[in-house]
Amino acid sequence: MIGSQDEALKLELKQLIIEECDKDIEPQEISDDEILFGSDTKLELDSMDALQISMALHKKYGIDANDSKKLRKIMASINTLADHIQPE
Repeated sequence: MIGSQDEALKLELKQLIIEECDKDIEPQEISDDEILFGSDTKLELDSMDALQISMALHKKYGIDANDSKKLRKIMASINTLADHIQPE
């Protein structure tokens, strides 16, 4: 997949997540392949954060936000998210 090779896109996604979820962290502190959701993760994102992020992704990239199982898979990490946005 090509999205995970696009450093600018990954930085943009990290900034979007930080802004939407009001996290006090720098984008560089988020690893591209770390798990984004869960109480034992660096960002500690939860279902409310997922909703905010999915709405922002829909607005900015047109990602369908209706299927929660699909969204969970897409938003597993920055790399999976970038690959979904830019598959080729």
